[in-house]
Amino acid sequence: MSSTDDFLRRQEHIIDTTGWAVTHVLPTDDDPEATTPFAYTVGLTAHDYPELITAGLPAEVAHTLLNDLARRVYDKAERFTHGQHINDLIAGYDAIIIDGPPSDELFPGMAIARYGRAKVRLQQMVWPDPQGQFPWDSGYAFDPDAQPLIATL
Repeated sequence: MSSTDDFLRRQEHIIDTTGWAVTHVLPTDDDPEATTPFAYTVGLTAHDYPELITAGLPAEVAHTLLNDLARRVYDKAERFTHGQHINDLIAGYDAIIIDGPPSDELFPGMAIARYGRAKVRLQQMVWPDPQGQFPWDSGYAFDPDAQPLIATL
């Protein structure tokens, strides 16, 4: 059995148990600068919800934040809207939800493989810099490549 088969079997079990799974795309040791790390959900599409995605955060942080948001969607039927501020996700900061299509940099490949590109909708959780600025704000403290976006406000 290949490692891909094992991964897909584990992912299927998590989706069956929880309703979604979180998948990470990380730089490799061979080319650590090749991609910005990002994470996304797989499984929400089956329930007619957008998949959730975030970029540029450590894997553990991204995983926790996406699980929190997915739990709100899946367990409480909470719907997020483009431009919505979420003030109870990151302690001391707002996050913002943006709607947009998959991009070359933020491509939810496992969700698209499972459901088809036409069915997968995305909502990105965008996080602020320490001053509360977002990538589209002047004075954003980080390089724009630190958090690629599927859309802007």
